Amino acid sequence: MKLDLRHGRVEMNHGSGGRAMAELIEQLFAKALSNDYLAQGDDGAVLPAMSGRLVMSTDSHVVSPLFFPGGDIGSLAVHGTVNDVAVMGAKPLYLAASFILEEGFPLADLQRIVESMARAAAAADVLVVTGDTKVVEKGKGDGVFITTTSVGVARDGVELSGNRARPGDKILLSGTIGDHGMAILSQREGLSFKAPIVSDSAPLNGLIECMLDSGAQLRALRDPTRGGLATTLNELATQSGVGMRLDEAAIPVKPVVAAACEFLGLDPAYLANEGKLIAICAPADAEPLLNAMRRHPFGREAAIVGEVVEDRHRFVQMTTPMGGRRILDWLSGEPLPRIC
Repeated sequence: MKLDLRHGRVEMNHGSGGRAMAELIEQLFAKALSNDYLAQGDDGAVLPAMSGRLVMSTDSHVVSPLFFPGGDIGSLAVHGTVNDVAVMGAKPLYLAASFILEEGFPLADLQRIVESMARAAAAADVLVVTGDTKVVEKGKGDGVFITTTSVGVARDGVELSGNRARPGDKILLSGTIGDHGMAILSQREGLSFKAPIVSDSAPLNGLIECMLDSGAQLRALRDPTRGGLATTLNELATQSGVGMRLDEAAIPVKPVVAAACEFLGLDPAYLANEGKLIAICAPADAEPLLNAMRRHPFGREAAIVGEVVEDRHRFVQMTTPMGGRRILDWLSGEPLPRIC
């Protein structure tokens, strides 16, 4: 039976393992995500042998709303997991995707999400090779939840970890912060601004390849998602047993995001990002690395924003434009839940 993708809705029997589920998989998921490995149709994908160190990461996505300026839960599910593998110095190759669907969810919206996921995977040069679908009763879900797992191969000779930062190292940021968090907030609360605020959700593996090709001595890479720049730097400082000192004036923030944060009483340093990265590198390599980043479309606004310092307290501090300093502590509470 042909699915009514325009007017149909998810039904409980779409998760029953029977004919209805097979039709959903064949006519929607397999059609959009088609590749030779997925077409095997077995309980798992048989992949070719890979030479090198494997890197694996998994992430669940519960963003609300499901569609937002600059993306949706489908593209976000690809970008988030691809980026987690890429910041480990690995080339992402394959994805597994698991969907939890709520009874009554429009099939047209599901098709839109899956097709968005397919486009995002193609842009990131990864294949969705296996997956799973479950359906929960109406009222026991929130439309769609997606869990993605990525596998990649680490580049030979590259060792990146949050415990490798050393005093004197430079801290680089690939672009403006707060875009994703403010895009979600404005969409969720129906806020409008003179200039549009669009999520920065994007795959970072291409940018990271350029950074690795530059020959710079990288210590660590991290994508500052939940908790933003401030929380991510606190994680790195704790892992390495060092302090971090930032220059607030050097941190790029879009004027409309800065204005919205000021209006709402939020700090952009704590807002989520889905297409930015933090890099820590040896001081002599900071300028060559910055130039390499700026040559890539996702690094054009990259900046050197601070340095690693000796500090037994492992504080992250920010020097303000007035010359004072303030502590950027760990995120306390959740200012904006369901962000990714």
